[in-house]
Amino acid sequence: MLTPDPLLISVTIFVVAFFVGYELITKVPPTLHTPLMSGSNAISGIVLIGAVIVAGRGHSDLGIVLGTGAVALATVNVVGGFLVTDRMLRMFRSRESQQRRPKAGSPSDSPQDPGDKR
Repeated sequence: MLTPDPLLISVTIFVVAFFVGYELITKVPPTLHTPLMSGSNAISGIVLIGAVIVAGRGHSDLGIVLGTGAVALATVNVVGGFLVTDRMLRMFRSRESQQRRPKAGSPSDSPQDPGDKR
């Protein structure tokens, strides 16, 4: 009996996943893009864990290189997703709550001496 090549199966799955993902992403309306992106952060976190495991096993040089690249790309994706989510959530805050909350690092954040007359 003829056994299929594992590399050929993996490449086929990758190509099909690429086209299905492309079709799904292009069909998402712009109003849903940011909420879906913030939701996909959890998936990117799982990818990051898998990439760390692959890079750490060190079965081959190719595995280490691909795992390290996957760690870098998944980290960029997770950090970018958190930044976009934070920006999206700031858009929904009311003007009053934005004025009451000082930004991090501003002088009003630090405790002032009662005798200090600024």
